[in-house]
Amino acid sequence: MNGLFDFSIEDARQKHRKLAEEIRYHDRKYHAEDSPEIPDADYDALRRELEALEARYPELITPESPTQNVGAAPAAGFRKVKHALPMLSLSNAMSDDDVADFLDRIRRFLNLPEDESLEIVAEPKIDGLSCSLRYEHGQFVLAATRGDGTEGEDITANVRTIADVPKRLPDGVPEVLEVRGEIYMRRDDFAALNERQALEGKPVFANPRNAAAGSVRQLDPKISAARPLHFFGYSVGETSSRFYDSHTGLLGFLSSWGFNVPVIPTTGERKSGEEGSDPLSAGEDPSHSLGVTFLDMDGILNHYRRVIEIRADLPYEIDGIVYKINRIDYQQRLGFVSRSPRWAIAHKFPAEQAVTRMHDIMITVGRTGALTPTAILEPVTVGGVVVSKATLHNEDEIRRKDARPGDMVVVQRAGDVIPQIVRVMTEKRESELPEFVYPDHCPACGSLAIREEGEAIRRCTGGLVCPAQATQRLIHFVSRGAFNIEGLGERIIQDFREKGLVNTPGDIFRLEEKNRESVEPLQTWEGWGEKSAFNLFAAIQKARTVPLERFIYALGIRQVGQATAKRLAASYGSLDQLQACMIEAQDRDSRAYADLLNIEDIGPAVADDILGFFAEAHNRAVLADLGSLLTIEPYVAPDVSGSAVAGKTVVFTGSLETMTRAEAKARAESLGAKVAGSVSAKTDYVVAGEDAGSKLKKARELGVRILSEEEWKELAGQSGVPQLIH
Repeated sequence: MNGLFDFSIEDARQKHRKLAEEIRYHDRKYHAEDSPEIPDADYDALRRELEALEARYPELITPESPTQNVGAAPAAGFRKVKHALPMLSLSNAMSDDDVADFLDRIRRFLNLPEDESLEIVAEPKIDGLSCSLRYEHGQFVLAATRGDGTEGEDITANVRTIADVPKRLPDGVPEVLEVRGEIYMRRDDFAALNERQALEGKPVFANPRNAAAGSVRQLDPKISAARPLHFFGYSVGETSSRFYDSHTGLLGFLSSWGFNVPVIPTTGERKSGEEGSDPLSAGEDPSHSLGVTFLDMDGILNHYRRVIEIRADLPYEIDGIVYKINRIDYQQRLGFVSRSPRWAIAHKFPAEQAVTRMHDIMITVGRTGALTPTAILEPVTVGGVVVSKATLHNEDEIRRKDARPGDMVVVQRAGDVIPQIVRVMTEKRESELPEFVYPDHCPACGSLAIREEGEAIRRCTGGLVCPAQATQRLIHFVSRGAFNIEGLGERIIQDFREKGLVNTPGDIFRLEEKNRESVEPLQTWEGWGEKSAFNLFAAIQKARTVPLERFIYALGIRQVGQATAKRLAASYGSLDQLQACMIEAQDRDSRAYADLLNIEDIGPAVADDILGFFAEAHNRAVLADLGSLLTIEPYVAPDVSGSAVAGKTVVFTGSLETMTRAEAKARAESLGAKVAGSVSAKTDYVVAGEDAGSKLKKARELGVRILSEEEWKELAGQSGVPQLIH
């Protein structure tokens, strides 16, 4: 990672853009499509690299950065559910040092003396599908997936078929109770399901996690009912009353109400009160708190290593241990950073390895023209899963490893998906193998493929003439975070393009008309019929009305993710206003350009990509075409009436007495305020503690309102605390 510190800011910006783009793609494949393409270890490495880059260059952090977001947009086909409190994810610890750093950060944040104990709960990290269960007056009324953390999918009908999800809770539970946990499939049930799938000539599942997720996301609940699914509960979201003061206490309540909770005892024997139960599941005696707790690093790490030893004997898949601060008041003080809580972390297991032969290196072209290499392997079993492909990332990785078709390679897997190549066994080469020559022309269209200075990726210059990019751009256009058109997957779009039916986004909305005039209507194609064609046209018709922020995201502008699309929509309100301002902003000396840069976290590089898009005549033609076909809804600002400081800019200065600076900043940001490092005329409040200096002086000069620490706390008030998921 030392190389990160040698980058110029522009090189760092390009590296950040590349990493963010790659992570967002894999988030979508894992969370929204249940079809991950890289192992956990590869994904975690990408995130660690991005986090290190942002730590060195904090000016690169934007709202759409993967470090600030969680999950992916909800899938099509289900009613959308807005979470009362966000369902967040966890940061990862990949080493003992990472765990030690986690504990040190907590102590510093809470300002705890060295001799004060800090109780940690350890839970197995279940590899399944995150789910939220809502109960009202003890009655199960709603189940939802995590989705993008803010909005998920309504899967109530399917979850009702899961036997160990309680449908009615005992008297005394809160009137409103949201239990969060994981839907999973046991190893033996997974093996039996795949055997049935194979006998019936149906596709088999790659792993239990994919099988569980695919089973829950069936539009027909009868299919879910036929699948052997289970549920573990490990936290709560919205509740009408607080009924616990520790995490172990919460697990005890959940267990007493009929939920299975993911707890591994400190020994292989059954604990008191667990007579006749699975020794690796929750106890049955509700009179004691559940959870394995530790006060020191040695206890934590000894438990972690013991679980690694017995991991293969567990009846379900786990990919790590989750450590949580036990005291709820500490959890509330620690709060959250962007996509994860400060008070919990996932200690991931090391990857598993195997040796096999690499037959070939295949180059594919993505939506942005990026040429991506994939190793084609002799199928090999790694950790119980057969794998035949591995990502090679880019040409630098191939050159560094000296990877050549025909080599024996060590492959590594930290999840039941495509693994990584750890190293090439050059000592095993039986004869001289030709060096792999990375293509300098696009394999899809033959256009020149160039690698810009500072970029690790080589890109096709073919643009819209490149069939690979055109297809991928259309796939992005109809994706879940964009127009969300159910039934228009990659294969179908490719079929439509090959037949000349869909070449531009507007063609999608002319498809039904073209079909009526066709001598070979869609209903007559192999695999299609009246019902499937009707459903597709109905989904397209439904998509003709789209919110502005989704429309902007669908355009596929480089560096414009969902968060930036929302900011643009909020700033300009309508597509007409956005277009007019972007045309005016082509003049870098104009007020319109200054206004664009004033949008939070849009800097010159992002602005250049946005303006470049609107400067292209063919892009403006696409916008005009879509404008004639669609109803693009103006942006509607969310209701922030519950927070007195939402949208306000706050500066903290001096020493605070009742909270640390980090805690104060986290609290302000959780209430919708923007925390700045310097005072300007745009500052709304300066919170002045003891020994406040130049910032306080400047605030007085500018007439900015100055608050004491107590005044700030009174203004900020109280708000709910989002809950995490594993």
